[in-house]
Order: sequence, then structure tokens, then C-alpha cells
Amino acid sequence: MKKPQLVGGQAVLEGVMMRHHDRMAIACRRGDNSISLISERVTPLARRFPVLGWPLLRGAVVFFESLVTGVRAINLSAAEVLQEEGEEIQGWQTFLVVLLGLGLGVALFFILPTYLAKLVPQTLHPIILNFIEGLIRLAIFLSYLFLVTRWGEMKRFFAYHGAEHKAIFCFEAGEPLLVEKAQRYRTLHPRCGTSFLLIVMVLSILLFSFFGWPSLPQRIALRLLLLPLVAGLSYEAIRLTARSNSPLLRFLVVPGLWLQRLTTSEPDNGQVEVALCALKAVLDPEGERSETGCGCSGVKSNV
Repeated sequence: MKKPQLVGGQAVLEGVMMRHHDRMAIACRRGDNSISLISERVTPLARRFPVLGWPLLRGAVVFFESLVTGVRAINLSAAEVLQEEGEEIQGWQTFLVVLLGLGLGVALFFILPTYLAKLVPQTLHPIILNFIEGLIRLAIFLSYLFLVTRWGEMKRFFAYHGAEHKAIFCFEAGEPLLVEKAQRYRTLHPRCGTSFLLIVMVLSILLFSFFGWPSLPQRIALRLLLLPLVAGLSYEAIRLTARSNSPLLRFLVVPGLWLQRLTTSEPDNGQVEVALCALKAVLDPEGERSETGCGCSGVKSNV
């Protein structure tokens, strides 16, 4: 049986970025209603250093690469939509933004919860204390997502997120990459980054519980050291549930799908057209300059 191809992506400013193997394509809707397409070649770290592609290791690596690619994609889409030349941030600036984002995320979702957990009686069993810390982490995470969804400017972003999922579903089903075909699919995808983050939150409770409840500085150090392992386990879990037809594993992805109701919404035909434009370009890089089937203009290709 032929191994299924996996395509990933994310919503960007007025568009969608798709990633497949060593290609990235970004399609954006401009103010004049045309679609701008940018295509780039990207080299995964695991291709340069095969050891980074091993199970458990690859999850943390892919997560970091996704952050770097995502920041660059959003920057490129902003330049295209606003039609501002020369506004792209440099590679070191992208790396700095990713590090700052990671630092804020770790502080908010891992350091702050373990700090707040010291407010409960420390005489409780370590497993209970870790569970309470995990509940605090989940509460902060869900509150953060809820507040983001209340921001009106995010509505179109979430619609493009839904369009990305519909396009990928259409491809995975082997259907023609047409708007009317893609619109039949749902906006909730089991391999979504939102589901990945939820699995990170849940698995961290289980993993941290094995190390008891040491002092606050030791707990913070342990959380930081174990984060790559948590990311690796979560990545493997996402891949396993995506490839398996087991009812039990399918049940485990349900909470993540529920959560995606906050971060995705139904796209219109134009938004799905943009998502399909990016998908076609990343699947067929040689054909992107001649016929993308989406009326693209301003096509750029950085080989």
C-alpha cells in the first residue's frame, strides 16, 4: 500500500500557507481581489541531520520548524496584502521572534501554572498537586484561546484556517482540488495545531507526575527540560491518531476537534479558492508558474 502523503499548513494574513516535503507555498487575497502566490523551497533539519528525524526527537524539531516557517509566512503574507516591498524581516529577526514567542508561551503555560499551584496546600499527594497544576495550565490555555476568539479582526483568519482544513481534507480524499468539492468537507482536522497543543497540555500532566513535587525552582527546571519530550510524544500521538482507524484512538482526538470550534469557522468560496491555490502550488511546484487554476497574479518563486 502506498504511504499517504501528509500536507500541513496554517492560516496567514488574508490567505493560507501550505507545506509539503521541501516546498512551502503562500496564497493571499489582495485588495484588488487577485490572488498572490509565493513559493519557496525549505530544507527540513531532519534532511540535514537524519538523527533529528527519529521518533520522539522529530516532534520537537518539527514544532520549532513550524514556528519559524509560520512567522515567515505571516510576514510574507502581510507584505503581499499590504503590497509593501522591502518590508520582510530578516532571518535572524524571524529567529528572534520565534524565541520570544516560545519564551512567552513557556512562561504563560508552564512556569506560571506551577507557580500558582503553590497556593494550594502542599501537603496534598504529589499526583494531586500535579493534576491541579495541569488544570490551571488548561484553564489558562482555554482562557487565552477564548480571548483571542473575541477579537473581531481574527474572524477572517479563522475562516482561512477552516479553508486550509477543507482543502487538505479534499486532497487526502483523492478528490479533484475544486472549490465545490472542498466545501463539502468539515473545518475540523485531527492533525491541527490546536489539537496538538491540547495534547501537549494533557500529556504534560501525566509526564510531570512521574517526577513528584520538588521545590519550585526544581519544578521549573524539570518542566523546561521535559518540554521537548512532551512535544515529541504529542507529535507521535497526533500522527498515530491520524493514520489509525481504531475507535479508541479516534475518541482521543474528539476534545481537540471540539477545541477547533474556537479557532476555525466556515469559509466562503473565495477563501477556499485561496487555500486550494496554495495547495496546488505546493503539490505541483513545476506547474505553479503556468497554470495554478486559481487566477493567481504576482507569482514569486524562491528556489
